[in-house]
Amino acid sequence: MSFSQLARSIPDSPTLRLNEKARLLRERGEPVIHLGIGEPKNKTPITAVLSSAAKLRSGDIKYTPTDGTPSLKKAIIRYTEENYGRRVAPENIIVSTGAKQSLYNILFTLINPQDEVIILAPYWVSYPEMVRMVYGIPVIVTPEDGSFHPRIEDVTEAITGYTKAIIVNSPNNPSGILFNNEFLGELITLCERKGIYVIMDDIYHKLVFNGKKWTSPYKFTERDIENTHVIVVNGVSKVYGMTGFRIGWAIAPRRMVEVMTNVQAQTTSCPSLLLQAAAEGALNGLQSIVESLRLTIQNNREITLQQLGTFRDVRTTAPDGTFYVLPDFRAYQQNSVQLAEFLLEKVLVVTVPGKEFGMEGHLRLSFSGNGKEVIEAIERMKWALDPQAPNDIYIGDRKLIRDWL
Repeated sequence: MSFSQLARSIPDSPTLRLNEKARLLRERGEPVIHLGIGEPKNKTPITAVLSSAAKLRSGDIKYTPTDGTPSLKKAIIRYTEENYGRRVAPENIIVSTGAKQSLYNILFTLINPQDEVIILAPYWVSYPEMVRMVYGIPVIVTPEDGSFHPRIEDVTEAITGYTKAIIVNSPNNPSGILFNNEFLGELITLCERKGIYVIMDDIYHKLVFNGKKWTSPYKFTERDIENTHVIVVNGVSKVYGMTGFRIGWAIAPRRMVEVMTNVQAQTTSCPSLLLQAAAEGALNGLQSIVESLRLTIQNNREITLQQLGTFRDVRTTAPDGTFYVLPDFRAYQQNSVQLAEFLLEKVLVVTVPGKEFGMEGHLRLSFSGNGKEVIEAIERMKWALDPQAPNDIYIGDRKLIRDWL
């Protein structure tokens, strides 16, 4: 059987292997704790449920315009004005099957073979592969000072005549770092001057903690929406905890949206009417549910940092937002894939290897679940790794004796 070179070039994911192993263990009744999933545990906002149900009751579920329903676009226009301080037109918006498709549509629209896209490490796992799938070249920029915050000097050094775009995710998955305004201002000014597109993945923009403030990228450009090189991607998955609804959108100049619409028309045709109605309900409903979710996650963050602080040799950078933390476990194991496999095997805790985010030796932990699970999971991890921890532990109803340290 012969497969395309492109398909064969996409690597398999250690995370998927770990998730499958965890699923099988759970099916056998094992008390697995999953700290790998980026998915809030809140209930879907009732306004989203009712809006979708109203469409379903009508029985008239058909195709929608490729770029999204007019009513959802109207809600996105208001959301953008309130949160970004910029008035956009319906023609500047394309709704897609998740923010992930929005990102892919943008790259497909912009990138020619051998064009370069700068990606800031740590990065979301799909960015480099998406760039390769459109025959572009991902250029990884890693902070030289050991932090998770990029430096404008490093970005400037990475720019070449082939640089077409840079992807910015702030607050950042996997580190939770919120990029400061000085960096964002310098970056957007630089890119506008050089004609480089700044793709802002803002999917976590309202999930920030401890008085930190996310800033609209449009604050850093004086160009109007038709002439700016800033492209915004957002959606309902994270801020509203609606991961299964798969509705995202992009905001860009009209001509770009037209091309992206052609791309989408030849792939998924259009997002589901039911799910667009749910997203519209969330955007138009009471926004207090977003603050409630943020406070829950902020509480989980404090629990997570407190528990990680009991490790003697784990270095942890406190996240400013999202529901992730990316501690450094190199004192125990340099190979993050092997470490994640070890923790699943020994203590039934699922983590995500830092290697997938461009940060070998780290593990990404999600605290989007509940605090009790976070406490137990980190206690198990400490027992497995720290020689100073007690020699035995109860996991479920079984007492385990550590015999490998």
